[in-house]
Order: sequence, then structure tokens, then C-alpha cells
Amino acid sequence: PGRERPLLEKFKIIREAGFEGVEPASHLDPDEILRARDQTGLLIPSVTCGQQSRPLSNADPAKRAAAVEGIKEALRRAQRYGASSILVVPGGVTAEISYQQAYQRNQQELRKVVPLAEELGVKMALENVWNNFLLSPLEASRFVDELNSAAVGWYFDVGNVIYLGWPEQWIRILGHRIQKVHIKEYSRQRMKEGGLRAGFGIEFLAGDNDWPAVMKALDEIGYQGWAI
Repeated sequence: PGRERPLLEKFKIIREAGFEGVEPASHLDPDEILRARDQTGLLIPSVTCGQQSRPLSNADPAKRAAAVEGIKEALRRAQRYGASSILVVPGGVTAEISYQQAYQRNQQELRKVVPLAEELGVKMALENVWNNFLLSPLEASRFVDELNSAAVGWYFDVGNVIYLGWPEQWIRILGHRIQKVHIKEYSRQRMKEGGLRAGFGIEFLAGDNDWPAVMKALDEIGYQGWAI
């Protein structure tokens, strides 16, 4: 199984498959990551801090504080790897955490990290995920702008928004805020038949992404970054 392979072996497989870069998680051993990077020549454009950032909206201040520390560590490791940004998953909305609370808590905690991100020269890129939060491109843009720092941007996931709308529309509105792009295919028909996650069970070009429209929108906003 892939999880049992040494990191170097995984990096070699990725390189042999023709990819130019890789996006490691922030909890992996940094020395091992650097050895694998240097031996394969793979670039590291981004680092994920995944689960570490999800409690940003939690009611428990201790859990939010731990999330902040997790993001800070991801920033430090990203700088060490030569990555220009980290993927930050905002804290979500639940039956117990209201939309307003999630909005306020996420911004409150992210503001504590902005100075370090600015100092290190690594951007925090917030991703649109299925956590009932930041459900439109206008709202996502507003959220980023209110943090008022060039160190905060957006990590746009093409496949994740198809159940909500059209990726090319999000791209044009998010514009310069987009720091990285996740490329995924998605089928609305599969979603209707088997639920949200079933929508990903489709080959590229067989789903509902209008890829020429997506590429045209990325060209229009002048995006020059990675598609991961």
C-alpha cells in the first residue's frame, strides 16, 4: 500500500509519472522531505496543513490556539522547502457553530498568523472545501480582502465547487487572490446517484468541468501558478 512506502520511493514514483512537483503535508518529517526533494528534483510549490487548521472555528479557544500553531509550523516548513504558499482549510459551520461564529473566529485566528506569513514570505491560501463555509466566490473574496494582507489568498479547487456552481465564474471573481489551483473532475449525475463524494468517481473530461472555459478564465486573470 502507498502509505507504507518510504517518502523517497513515493517521490520517485511521482517523478517517473511525469510530474514536476509535489504537495506534502506539514506533519511529515522535514529532513526526509528535503532528501526526497533533492534526490528526485521534484519541486515543492505548496504544503498542506489540512487537519491542523480545521479547528479554527471551534468553540474551544485551546483547539483554535492549536490550529494557529499548526498553521505557523506549516509556514515554517514551507519556507524551508522553498514553497510559496500553504493550503489552509478554514474552520467550518456545523449545527453547533453558526455561520457568523465561523466567520469571526476564522478571521480572528488567521490574523494572529499574518505577521509570521508576511515575515517568512509564504502565503496562506484558503481552500474551498465541503465544510458549509464560504459558499460563494463573492463571499470568499470578501473574506480574504478583510484580512488585508498580501500574505492571504485563495487555493481554488476546481472540482469542489461544481455542486455549487461553475468554476470559471469563481475564477473570474477570485482573480488575483488565487495562489494555487487544485485540478479535479466532477460529475453532477454521479453526485445525484450516489451523494456528494460519488461525484469524483469520473474520469477527466467525462465530468461536468468545461475545461476550455476554466483555462480561458485562468488566462483572463493572468494566473501563472501551479495546477496540482
